[in-house]
Amino acid sequence: MTGDAAWMPRSLGQLLERPRFEVIPLRGVEEHTAVLPPGTTLTVTCSPRKGVDATLDVAERLAARGFRVLPHVSARLVRSGEHLAEIMERLQEAAIRDVFVVGGDGAPSGPFHSAFELLTAMAGSGRPMPTVGVGAYPERHPFLDEQVLFEALRAKQDLASFMVTQICFDAATIVRWLAAIRRRGIHLPVHIGVPGAVKRRNLLEISLRVGVGDSVRYLTKHGSIVTRLMRRGGYRPDALVAGLATFVGDPSLRIAGLHVNTFNQLEGTERWRRQVLTVYGRNRAAGPLVEGGQAG
Repeated sequence: MTGDAAWMPRSLGQLLERPRFEVIPLRGVEEHTAVLPPGTTLTVTCSPRKGVDATLDVAERLAARGFRVLPHVSARLVRSGEHLAEIMERLQEAAIRDVFVVGGDGAPSGPFHSAFELLTAMAGSGRPMPTVGVGAYPERHPFLDEQVLFEALRAKQDLASFMVTQICFDAATIVRWLAAIRRRGIHLPVHIGVPGAVKRRNLLEISLRVGVGDSVRYLTKHGSIVTRLMRRGGYRPDALVAGLATFVGDPSLRIAGLHVNTFNQLEGTERWRRQVLTVYGRNRAAGPLVEGGQAG
């Protein structure tokens, strides 16, 4: 690691010891997980193009490999009450006890238009999931205003166990938003969404494999993220994670951990994580961490 140094927070190790890694349900993703420690928590996204069933296929295979798996279930991709029952039966048979519920994009495939509607149906199904996550937005959503997002989160929190934030590159923005919603009564523990250590070429490959429709939708919703990721040499989240680590011990914020968006670049992301932990171990009293976001 090179570059200008910043003091490494003591809580950095707490954030990076057991983060959650988000993967996209593409062919071959299981092979990329070989670099991860046994028992790592993996979340599997839900694509409008591939549907919920493709997510469950990958989640089942990863669970069989010994990972703790949280599949994403998009409300707008659940075709019916019967389809929801099938989804929950598959999760139960695979011994998957955790799920992450999102509203999703595009026109609904069935009766569920929002995450709240799907959460309500799951809670009343007679066999609800023990652990349920929901999404949250530290920065403005491209289609919804701040008050609408807050009211949706407040409605969902009694049906959920934790929340995960959309990627935001500024730790101060995340902390300000989190402090504000805590004052307004949102109490769910939060896993902070951050990008992994990713390279431009791999990100482009995944965008093409996911499909043009999904890529356009992603660019529309997350243009600032893609712009940062397209810089030469890729991106490393050192400064962002160091900034968040400062606040891990604040009980009022209830930061539970990191949710690392890997874009299936697990090898590079895990290598970065281990490098940072190695430096952290050597400099535990007061050591340097790279400030900045470019990787060679």
